[in-house]
Amino acid sequence: MLASLLPRVARAACKQQHFQAGRSLLSQLQDGLSLEQQQLRQMASAGPTFPMDDKGHIVPHGGSLVNLMVGAEQRKALEASSTHRQECSDRHACDVELLSVGAFSPLTGFMNKDVYEHCLKEMRLPGSNLLFGLPVVLDTHDPTIKEGSKVLLEYKGQKLGLLEVESRWAPDKALETKLGYGTSSLEHPGVKMVAMERGHHYIGGKLHGFELPKRVFPCQTPAEVRAMLPAKTDVVVFQCRNPVHKAHYELFTRALHADNVGPNAVCLVHPTCGPTQNDDIPGIVRYKTYEVLKEELNNPRIKWAYLPYSMHMAGPREAIQHMIIRKNYGCTHFIIGRDMAGSKSCLTGEDFYGAYDAQNMASTHAAELGMQTVPSLNIAYTQEKGYVTADIAEKENLTKLNLSGTKFRTMLRSGEDIPDWFAFKSVIDVLRDQVKAEEGAK
Repeated sequence: MLASLLPRVARAACKQQHFQAGRSLLSQLQDGLSLEQQQLRQMASAGPTFPMDDKGHIVPHGGSLVNLMVGAEQRKALEASSTHRQECSDRHACDVELLSVGAFSPLTGFMNKDVYEHCLKEMRLPGSNLLFGLPVVLDTHDPTIKEGSKVLLEYKGQKLGLLEVESRWAPDKALETKLGYGTSSLEHPGVKMVAMERGHHYIGGKLHGFELPKRVFPCQTPAEVRAMLPAKTDVVVFQCRNPVHKAHYELFTRALHADNVGPNAVCLVHPTCGPTQNDDIPGIVRYKTYEVLKEELNNPRIKWAYLPYSMHMAGPREAIQHMIIRKNYGCTHFIIGRDMAGSKSCLTGEDFYGAYDAQNMASTHAAELGMQTVPSLNIAYTQEKGYVTADIAEKENLTKLNLSGTKFRTMLRSGEDIPDWFAFKSVIDVLRDQVKAEEGAK
């Protein structure tokens, strides 16, 4: 209650042009807060602190939002100039789309060899020295593609764009995975993807976008997402790749009241709907769970959009990648969870990253990105008080209720009633329909 009063007191005082009176009231209320919390609250209440563009949104990474889409006449000429055709994989199509619409700003195409190597070693782009978490590359199996080639990129009957090849090289995949993922073990899903899915050669160069992949779920561009976000307002983003359950909802709604988040902030729930791990729920099913939940919640402070991003499960460096992407979509604050984008060995089940490695990496570089992090709260459900933070549950010796992911999946398949405190009924209904469809296909 105390924390929630602070921004309202400050705002009311400022509106009446009694700033000093507001500060006096704040000082009286803040006796129970640490100095750091007081400072964060005062800064957040004073208004946005992020660098803004002319529309009141955070400035994109590199200063401006890239748009690689070309008009009809230019497309016609570029298509006629193509020398090669290459069919894109699902992962390729995600990267072509994100490059074309500026989600990977300031990139203007797939990385050339020098940019790729610099990004791997330094986690930065050469020249500008801008942070960049992971390389964005295109592989090929075609031995005839070389520097100077113009490759028409196709996907399921569509012509997504044209790549003007400026470099072709054989990457050192052992080094790439060791630097990018922190391991070269094939037990890591991202390493396995690089080693076994990608071709022996990479090609880089300028990309011209023709059209975006046709998907069963809509993916708004950074420009479109920015247009739906309020101006001069903090935007807290929640990244996920699984259905949202009640603990997640508690987490991202509480984040709106974090000490470093300003009043009237909104939360953008921005799930990745591209390829992830093999055992993850399919993107279309995840999308359906989000849509029914959006309708059920009907919360004007919660915005929804979908990201056609292919997960690497690269832990700390992928956390930086996500922050850069979300900055380009207009987000100012990033909820960073325990072991974000982490993965386990497919043989031993051991984690590849520490629980707080991603949080530490994100916090270290947040200021340079012009963003702020909001650490993910450890939320627990208790018999006595419902959802509370884990420290309160421990301090007050409350009775915590738990439901493991394995048990939840078992209950879904068996038709058992799933506790109301754990999941939203609308989400459960979608997941049960998927289970029935899978069983019917066997």
